[in-house]
Amino acid sequence: MRAIEITQPGKPEVLQLCERPLPELKAGEVLIKVHAAGINRPDVLQRLGHYPVPPGASDLPGLEVAGEIVDGDLAGSSFHKGDMVCALVQGGGYAEYCAAPLAQCLPVPAGLTPVQAASLPETFFTVWSNVFDRSALAEGETLLVQGGTSGIGVTAIQVATALGHRVFATAGTDEKCRACEALGAERGINYKTEDFVAVAKELTGGRGVDVVLDMVAGPYVAREIDCLADDGRIALIALLGGAKAQVDLGQVLRRRLSISGSTLRPRPVAFKAQIARRLRERVWPLIEAGKIKPVIYKTFPLAEAAQAHALMESSTHVGKIVLQVI
Repeated sequence: MRAIEITQPGKPEVLQLCERPLPELKAGEVLIKVHAAGINRPDVLQRLGHYPVPPGASDLPGLEVAGEIVDGDLAGSSFHKGDMVCALVQGGGYAEYCAAPLAQCLPVPAGLTPVQAASLPETFFTVWSNVFDRSALAEGETLLVQGGTSGIGVTAIQVATALGHRVFATAGTDEKCRACEALGAERGINYKTEDFVAVAKELTGGRGVDVVLDMVAGPYVAREIDCLADDGRIALIALLGGAKAQVDLGQVLRRRLSISGSTLRPRPVAFKAQIARRLRERVWPLIEAGKIKPVIYKTFPLAEAAQAHALMESSTHVGKIVLQVI
């Protein structure tokens, strides 16, 4: 099969087309003939040598795919060979075939193309796990999304809005702020020209927000503490602004605040299977009803993965970047 490999840590040009044998299936896995694969920030970190591959995972990049099940043990499941699915995987997505745990497969939502479906798993699993499971965003609570036009951001805005929450989101330009609002955010906040703490406080009548989804970290954490309501929660999912922060722990104590962090890739299949079940029950119907829509900024052929990574690193995109394999 054709695949994209990381020849050495470095710039996008180290992504090269290669020939690899088809993946060997482990127990509980299916073989997917990949039609499309999503691009995600962890792929860039892996290419740079900053994101080690979990033991037993493919060294090929790619954490989400959509395509046709062509092999595997499907006994006891609702899937059949020939079904179109999208799947969260530990690696190997940038290829013509990919092995995926059956428990991490979801049907392609009715009405979606494989390219659209390939944009779903990584961000939807991440958002559900951190915003709704770990941070327990509850009825009547508000959410602040940092980086609202990223793949994670457009997902968090839409899912939380569709489930009835007030959502605010930060972005780096006024145009991107308007894009956040078009997706359902009550207010886009330009972090370059506005103080997101002051705006969040104003929008909530001085109370603050209940949950912050943060992929920046670094100096943002102290400011996020300032914009939280009592009993508020910060969910850290990336460290784009740095791995160290100075925070006022007195506020954490007095106001019963919580800061949690997580990475999804190394978690066991059973953990991700629980998320898949909740997504299929709570979110997939909203997608099929048109209340949540995939946001695809641009697609590239598999062979142009380097160009796709360059676009990802430019941060000029709104939504997802996808490799089209078929």
